[in-house]
Amino acid sequence: MLEEVLTALALRPGAVVMDCTLGRGGHALEIARQISPGGTLVALDVDPENLKYARKRLEEAGVVGEGGASLRTFHANFGEAPDVLAALDIAGVDGLLADFGVSTNQLLDTRHGLSFNSEAPLDMRLDPRVKEKASDLLAQWDEKQIADVLYQYAQERFSYRIARKIVLTRATEPILTTGQLARLVRSVVPARWGQIDPATRTFQALRMAVNSELAVLEDFLASLPALLKPDARAAFISFHSGEDRLVKQAVRGYEEAGQCAALTKKPQEPAEMETTRNPRSRSAKLRAIRWTGGPPAR
Repeated sequence: MLEEVLTALALRPGAVVMDCTLGRGGHALEIARQISPGGTLVALDVDPENLKYARKRLEEAGVVGEGGASLRTFHANFGEAPDVLAALDIAGVDGLLADFGVSTNQLLDTRHGLSFNSEAPLDMRLDPRVKEKASDLLAQWDEKQIADVLYQYAQERFSYRIARKIVLTRATEPILTTGQLARLVRSVVPARWGQIDPATRTFQALRMAVNSELAVLEDFLASLPALLKPDARAAFISFHSGEDRLVKQAVRGYEEAGQCAALTKKPQEPAEMETTRNPRSRSAKLRAIRWTGGPPAR
C-alpha cells in the first residue's frame, strides 16, 4: 500500500520520519526520496539481515547519504521506538510508519521456520534476541495454554482438537520441525476445497506468541505521545484482526482525549491491482492519524 501510505504521511523535504519495520526497504526507499534533501529516516527492524539488506538497497539507490536523507538504523522492535529516539536525542518525529506484517523473505527463509510448506526447524523467532523457539513453547505449554493461544491469536475453531493432538504426540516424540507440526494439524482439522491450508492459523498464532507481537504492539501504541510531534502523521498497516482492533481502540482513545484526528474513519484496503500482483496483501488494513499534541506517555 505504498501510494496510500505516502498520501497519508504527506511528507516534505527535511522531515524526520520513523519506519518502525524497515523490512526490505520498499516503503523506506520512497520515504527517503520524499524527505530529501535534509531529512532524517530512523529505521527499525528485529531482523539484522533485513536491516543490512535494506541499508545497502537505500545506499545503492542514492536516496540516503550525501544529497539525500540521513539514515539511522537500529536492531529494535517498534515497542522500543521511544528508546531509539532517546538515544538519538530526537524529541519527536514528523511522520511514522508501522507495518506489522512479516516480510516475504522471512516466510521463505527456512532459518525462521515460519512456513508450513517446507521442512525446517520449528523456530519462528524473527528477532535473535528472543530466547524460546516455537518448539520450546509447544513442549512446555499445557493443553489449555496451547488452545488459548490458537484461538485468541488466530481464531482457530479447532484449537482444542489441535492442542490435544499436540499433547498426545509430544508424549512419544518431540515436535521439532515445521513439517511435523503441519502434518499433525492437518490430521485433525478437515481440509475444505478452496480454503486456506488447515495449518495456516496454527502457524500464525505460534509466530505471534513466540515474538510477543500483540504485547509489543500494545507498548508501541501506548508510546505514541512520546514519539509524535504536534501535527505529525502516522500510518499503521495491520494484517491481523487482533492488530487492527488494538490500533482502532488506541486511535479512538487518543481522539477522545483530543490528542489526534483520524485520517481514515474506516481502514483502507489495497487496490485490486495490488492484490492481484501480491495476493498476500489482501488482508492488509491501513489506518492513519494526524497527531494534534498532548502530554508525553508516562
